Amino acid sequence: MPEPAARTGLRRFAALAAFGRLPFVMKLLVGTQLAFNVGFYMVLPYLAVHLTEDLALAGGTVGLVLGLRTFSQQGLFVVGGALADRWGAKPVVLAGCALRVVGFVLLGISGSLAGVLVGALLTGFAAALFSPAVESSLAREAGELEGAGGVDRADVFAMFAVSGQVGSVVGPLVGTALLLVDFRLACLVAAGAFVLILLAHATWLPRRPAPHAGEPILAGWAEVLANRRFLAFAAGYSAYLLCYNQLYLALPAELDRVGAPAALGWLFVVASVMVIVGQLPVTRWARRTGGARGASHGRGTRALLLGFGLMAAGFGVVALAIAVAPPALWPAVAFVVLLTAGQMLAVPIAQDLVPRLAGERRLGAYFGVLSSAGGLAVLVGSAGVGALLDPAVAPPVVAWVVLAAVPLLGATVIGVQARRAAD
Repeated sequence: MPEPAARTGLRRFAALAAFGRLPFVMKLLVGTQLAFNVGFYMVLPYLAVHLTEDLALAGGTVGLVLGLRTFSQQGLFVVGGALADRWGAKPVVLAGCALRVVGFVLLGISGSLAGVLVGALLTGFAAALFSPAVESSLAREAGELEGAGGVDRADVFAMFAVSGQVGSVVGPLVGTALLLVDFRLACLVAAGAFVLILLAHATWLPRRPAPHAGEPILAGWAEVLANRRFLAFAAGYSAYLLCYNQLYLALPAELDRVGAPAALGWLFVVASVMVIVGQLPVTRWARRTGGARGASHGRGTRALLLGFGLMAAGFGVVALAIAVAPPALWPAVAFVVLLTAGQMLAVPIAQDLVPRLAGERRLGAYFGVLSSAGGLAVLVGSAGVGALLDPAVAPPVVAWVVLAAVPLLGATVIGVQARRAAD
């Protein structure tokens, strides 16, 4: 019986083999996510410590800097997406890389609040430029390949997710080593990494004709905002980003409650390993249920809805444990596993669904609006969740019950939209 074992061994390398079959441009775009995350995670996880300990900024000021950085990124994706449709992906990606180089240099050399704030805003807006440009380019390239009988677009976005997770694991390790010298060195090395990324894209990313060159930028937004099916989907899907953000807000609070704050690091490792090892097989299983192609016509949304259900279950497990069990670490572990599994099911299917809902048009604007909707949900929702996590405001179980309802609400919106499309 050696043949089945050999086949099992080959399946373990399915993601690598599938990546090897991609055209060079798509390999560049998928690998871009790894490079972006390595450079980003060299610096940003340690920024708060630098601001507090090295620059002696107050906690409220540190929170303001970090909040503005997040808003300049997530909230402005809609701008980057519209620019990519208007000018083409390549110049927008190059501009984003250049801004991130400048931003990291400023973060490293600035000793004043003004300099740090400008650097943080530039690093955020840089991602608002290059991320929707890269995602829309990947969707377009993968859609053409899929139409010619090549690899499925949902699989390509699964590879994209794996690539990003590898970068999010490698980046902090490199940053930790560089911080043995100082924060400035980490920033300058990260800036150097983005110089290399810029040169790679300047050399190898083809300059495709802009799909909507010469048209007013606002025309793209008007078309997106008139697409009610997509807006309903974006509203429901924004629940995912709010849920995912609880790895940085609700999870640390729960670990502090049970007396295990040091477990946060290895729980992030667990989530990353799950994505790296299992993302492509999970996406292929989800696609076989009719997730991506069927969902574009209002059918077969089971995988997407199952993903949201798993996220809700993760929050529900913690809520139940708080209510009936003594403080323990296992509910937090279950939360991370279920949240990550739900993410693995839902996200690549959803990213493949966006261009289908868009009619393969104005993909930059559509991906930008999708991300900005999630950013708005995080901005509003996290403020409320943060208040509920304060023991002086409500018992701990309340926040987790509310959070369990968020993905259920998102799934309901997506399910209703799919049902109407099928009628």
